[in-house]
Amino acid sequence: MGWIAQRLHERRMTLNELDEIMDRAIGGRPTAAGVPVSDQSALTLTAVFCAVRLLSETISSLPLFILQSQPNGDRQRLPTHPLYPVLHSQANPEQTAMEFRETLQGHLELRGNAYAEIVQDGGGRVRELWPLHPDRVRPVRLESGALVYEVRPPKSASLITLSADRMLHLRGFGSNGITGYSTIALMAESVGLGLGAQEYAARFFGNDGSPGGVLETEKKLSDSAHSRLKESWNLQHGGLSNRHRMAILEEGLKWHQVGVTPEDAQIIETRKFTVTEVARMFNVPPHKLKDLERSTFSNVEHQAIEYVVDAIRPRCVRWEQRLMSSLLSPQDRANGIFIEHQVDGLLRGDFKTRMDGYAVGRNGGWLSANDIRRLENWNKIENGDIYLQPVNYVEAGKEPPITNTPVPSQKRDGLGELIHNGHDRLLEERRA
Repeated sequence: MGWIAQRLHERRMTLNELDEIMDRAIGGRPTAAGVPVSDQSALTLTAVFCAVRLLSETISSLPLFILQSQPNGDRQRLPTHPLYPVLHSQANPEQTAMEFRETLQGHLELRGNAYAEIVQDGGGRVRELWPLHPDRVRPVRLESGALVYEVRPPKSASLITLSADRMLHLRGFGSNGITGYSTIALMAESVGLGLGAQEYAARFFGNDGSPGGVLETEKKLSDSAHSRLKESWNLQHGGLSNRHRMAILEEGLKWHQVGVTPEDAQIIETRKFTVTEVARMFNVPPHKLKDLERSTFSNVEHQAIEYVVDAIRPRCVRWEQRLMSSLLSPQDRANGIFIEHQVDGLLRGDFKTRMDGYAVGRNGGWLSANDIRRLENWNKIENGDIYLQPVNYVEAGKEPPITNTPVPSQKRDGLGELIHNGHDRLLEERRA
């Protein structure tokens, strides 16, 4: 029994494991388009590369804070928490926090799983996080029910087993609760179609955008003459650099060019459809993949909000809950400590819209000057924590308060005296 059949016989394989085997055996999963697809070959498709890079850079560049709930409902940042520099600044001696999170998000988008080894200090606190390639990690459920991870180091046949508390495992959408589906493995046919269209277009334009043709002769050619003629013709006239060169035909040879088929003419439409397919795969709006065909000045802002709500928010929640589960101690969680991204910056409108919104909040009394400056990433100002209270706001059904503020005597001359007397008469009429 072959080793693939043996493993299939011993236990049911996951899609990720089958994808790994195909990558090692033939360089990717076979597709009907005739192009093997792996996570690496998929990245050569511009739409896939754009989607993976966009999502990885967006998630990794978002501010990630460690917070603690306060008894009064407020949230306090904890920059002194031992985990804070690992998530916010330096994940390990070789990677910044953004580089680390970007790497794991890329693995998650392509493979459906992302792994990192947790390195702790003597006190059990997380000191470093090291990314591990998904191809080298396999979750295993032991007979005791415990979940462990088998890691195959590079250039080594031996396996290293890590317990679950030493592994940060981000799982994408899946069915068994242990591993996520590989996006590229599931969508191999769509990616293969895109890669096939890309290769076809490259070869088409490599021939100056002209179709092939045939050489015709009434004479019968031997096999050696046929091969020699074909080789010399392709050498002298094949490829973009040899286009428009003069050809000299001897021995009654005639050149017949084959016309462009409708399928050749529609290759651009096929490549445009590939962008839409990839947008569906990664759940991002097409305009984020530089397809602005259906975007207008009036709807692109709403599409950007849709991108944050539908694409970014679920990924942020996946990160936050896994980080809290794997990196925070039970005591931290019991004390109300949690981890959260700040996505407000992605939802910001243009400057005028923001200022109009701030004005409403400031005049309404629920935003202070420093609240606004904090949202704009400006420094605080003195006395900027004062909240305004509109004087003409009262509870429904109640009369507005009557204030009798006298005008200073030095100003009660002429028009001022007339206004003051009129104000007094109005108060007397109200009291009556």
